[in-house]
Amino acid sequence: MALALTTEEKIKQAATKLFIEKGFAATRTRDIAAEAGINLALLNYYFRSKEKLFDVVMEESLQLFLLGLEEILNDVNTVLKDKIAGIAGHYIDLLKSHPDLPLFILTEIRANPFRMEANLNVKEMLIESNFYKQLEATTQKKVDPMHFIMNLLGLLVFPFISSPVLKAEGEQGKAEFDQLMEERKHWVPIWVEAMLKTLSV
Repeated sequence: MALALTTEEKIKQAATKLFIEKGFAATRTRDIAAEAGINLALLNYYFRSKEKLFDVVMEESLQLFLLGLEEILNDVNTVLKDKIAGIAGHYIDLLKSHPDLPLFILTEIRANPFRMEANLNVKEMLIESNFYKQLEATTQKKVDPMHFIMNLLGLLVFPFISSPVLKAEGEQGKAEFDQLMEERKHWVPIWVEAMLKTLSV
């Protein structure tokens, strides 16, 4: 039997839903309270302002987006090829469960580009990782490794951002889209490896 959500969890769940649907600016605390099934005074008791509630939701969303990534990046027992496959599988599984997560993060961080860096030091985590060192060794510093990181993230994240367009055009249902994403677990590492091989030519 599932445990009932606490009031704080109900508020965060409602806020996450509305922030994703409407964005920070268009979401009112009154709307969040109604979605959570509580009164506004109780919401204000738990979270003194919409900004503080948003910060909590955003931080938890970022943590979810990066959950498990650091372990993959710093596994000294895996070669670069296996790390890329691990990252691909990790993100595809995560985003199949939370397809709205990347667009929410990208949209809101655009309004405050320092939020991710200030909260989670993502850039430092990447640059100091074993994964980054392996990329540097493979590219022999001919190309900035960040190009490959951006390409990898684009191959993994963009399909989820663009999926509403495909679905709206009637090209794909959820089952078809999920199948494509499963196939990308195989293809994305191959494509990234092919990009890396061009440097040895």
